[in-house]
Amino acid sequence: MARAAAQALRERPQAKVLIIGGGINGVGTFRDLALQGVDVALVERGDYCQGASGASSHMIHGGIRYLENGEFRLVRESVVERNRLLRIAPHYVKPLQTTIPIFSTFSGVLSAPLRFLTHRQQGKPKERGAFLIKLGLSMYDSFSRDGGTVPRHQFRGRRRALAELPDLHPGIKYAATYFDASVHNPERLTLDVLQDGEKAGLVNAAQAGSTARASNYVSLQSMGRGVRAGNASTGSTVQLRDELTGELFDFTADVIVNTTGAWVDLTNGAMGAASRFMGGTKGSHIVLDHPDLLEACKGREIFFEHTDGRIVLIYPMGDRVLVGTTDVDADMAQDAVCTDGEIDYFLELTGHVFPGIHVDRGQIVYTFSGVRPLPRHDATQPGFVSRDYRIERQAVGPGAVVFSLVGGKWTTFRALAEHLANDVLAELGMERQVSTAKLAIGGGAGFPADEAGVQAWIKAHVTANRGADRTALLFTRYGTRAEEVISFLDGGPDQLLRSTRELSVRELEYMAGHEQIGHLVDVLIRRTSLAFRGLVTGELLNEVCEVLAGPLGWDTAAQAREIRRAEEVLGRLHRVQVHSLVA
Repeated sequence: MARAAAQALRERPQAKVLIIGGGINGVGTFRDLALQGVDVALVERGDYCQGASGASSHMIHGGIRYLENGEFRLVRESVVERNRLLRIAPHYVKPLQTTIPIFSTFSGVLSAPLRFLTHRQQGKPKERGAFLIKLGLSMYDSFSRDGGTVPRHQFRGRRRALAELPDLHPGIKYAATYFDASVHNPERLTLDVLQDGEKAGLVNAAQAGSTARASNYVSLQSMGRGVRAGNASTGSTVQLRDELTGELFDFTADVIVNTTGAWVDLTNGAMGAASRFMGGTKGSHIVLDHPDLLEACKGREIFFEHTDGRIVLIYPMGDRVLVGTTDVDADMAQDAVCTDGEIDYFLELTGHVFPGIHVDRGQIVYTFSGVRPLPRHDATQPGFVSRDYRIERQAVGPGAVVFSLVGGKWTTFRALAEHLANDVLAELGMERQVSTAKLAIGGGAGFPADEAGVQAWIKAHVTANRGADRTALLFTRYGTRAEEVISFLDGGPDQLLRSTRELSVRELEYMAGHEQIGHLVDVLIRRTSLAFRGLVTGELLNEVCEVLAGPLGWDTAAQAREIRRAEEVLGRLHRVQVHSLVA
């Protein structure tokens, strides 16, 4: 069955700009350029937000630990962007109260300056004591003065800290509490950013003939020869492949933007633009169904330095608890997966902070890993590699210009996209028309300012056939875009699935028609949080696949392939064992 998104690229196989890579940074750049009226296209070899963007710690943070690396510019930009995302994406980005348990007063005072100067651990790791943490948080607060929307940090002595968090290790001396933010639905936020770009493209098409088109499951295969008219180059031609049909086709653009994250060098190599920019590190996480640990966190992230000097975190996400993360050099020849050793590490670190709470493998409902798109770092230890980003420009043959993004993190995606878009605009001889600094993202437009407003919205959209719980779930999943979804749901007979009360037949049909679903597993991992929360069953696989078969044109054989693929992906990459009724 032909996909509209991929078909739009084949029918008009050229654009001013082609972006390769559909993580948050590529999608953010797509949105920014579309808003400037640029004829832009984006392709992603897998699903949107499938790589590192979907394997993050779900934090929108200023990066307090980057202060120790001397990355003051990045910390300031991160804090400003954190505050901004709380305003322009309030449906997905929420304030996150964070507590640091502290076991000493002056530990690390002598070793910290050496870490700052050399970016290496000197000897056996020494934990940061209260003095260093107080200094860091005071600096961190100073970056929030411009447009800050979160309270300043607070210090608590042992007695008051344990009164607030009684399950913390009784040997703590202090606890420091500050605010950052989290993004509970990074995949859906990425979709919102993408759809903003597509909508801007429709407006541009009506006004000036330029468009914005994007397709997942389309990969770059190779660079072709520049298409020339007389002596003037009219762009660079690449060969693309539709990963769902196997079809190959050429596509021409004046500028190519490489936002493939840790795969930047491999992508450049395919275009004949050899580079050695990247040196990614793997980060893994586990998700626990553990009511006692959830209660112990009291709604806060617990952010601390483990005994090996690694900064780790424990924090509640809905009714689950996320624990992470590791930071080890990645083997790009293998898929990133959470290993047994990493799981042992996570179980041990929870006991370090909450010694009275037992955690074991049986409480793990999901694991995930990703490769951070860090710059090549040679002998530098992974924890000290810069988290800042840079943009590399390469001229590849006649008429071929490639911009490669090196680095980048979730928190700064809007500012990064603005920077990258400005470089592209300069290359095209165009000027910025629209700023994204105050522009609401997707379902964040018109989002209520407080809980009373949220409840009022929900009450206004409850019907006899759709209760408050279902309406609240739709509002959580889509933000104010739920208006559009509800209109679709109310356009015909609908019913909840038998296997879950979190999806209905018509909502799945809406996703199939509006959210570029390529595989069954896309719904389970990236259009909903069902896999993340350990709620996927064999019955759910069969039922969702059956509903999607109609709009996506899957015959019986295709349905069986999709179910087997979902089982394989969930088992191999996420340690989720599901057995459907398909033989």
